[in-house]
Amino acid sequence: MTVHLVTQDRGRRAHGVDDTHVHPPKVEIFDLDAMTNTDPKGKIRTVEIYRVDAAGLYMSRPVVGHPELTHFESWLLPTHGLRVTRQSWSPGTTRDYDFYIDLVEITPGRRHWRTLDLYLDLLVRTGRGVEVLDTDELLAAVRAGLLDSARAERGLLDTYRAVSGISAHGNDVGRWLAAEGVPLSWQDDPRARP
Repeated sequence: MTVHLVTQDRGRRAHGVDDTHVHPPKVEIFDLDAMTNTDPKGKIRTVEIYRVDAAGLYMSRPVVGHPELTHFESWLLPTHGLRVTRQSWSPGTTRDYDFYIDLVEITPGRRHWRTLDLYLDLLVRTGRGVEVLDTDELLAAVRAGLLDSARAERGLLDTYRAVSGISAHGNDVGRWLAAEGVPLSWQDDPRARP
């Protein structure tokens, strides 16, 4: 089992420097009627596909104006507290991970879904390992009173459960979630067609 715990400061705090950017939890809105996704900065983006099923909400949308990122798909999984994202990159761009997972509090709705970011993220390198990111941001938000201890605890517990499950299934997020009764489908998968 390969698990890496990484904070953004990369050890700077050990040398007396604490420059962690403290910010309130990020909120995103997913408007199923308007087919839009409002990002944490208030930018409204067009969504190509929304699909709701027993597992959660699937979203597929282009990324406009980014020099390398072209498209991404996400699953919001309320019972797991996860947003599982698969990204597509411009030709010649490579990334050393297959899935980016945000630990989030999800509020489902008939017309709108909402996520509250709990700071922690996972990078999944299928078959190779899982990396936990931004522990420093979580701790800084709790110290600053921006995130209550109950939400922080839930984010940590969901992180532990995800890392344990992914690792136990060969570092494969899809295999783990399928074993949990949550099989994910993606745009290039026939099950993903609306």
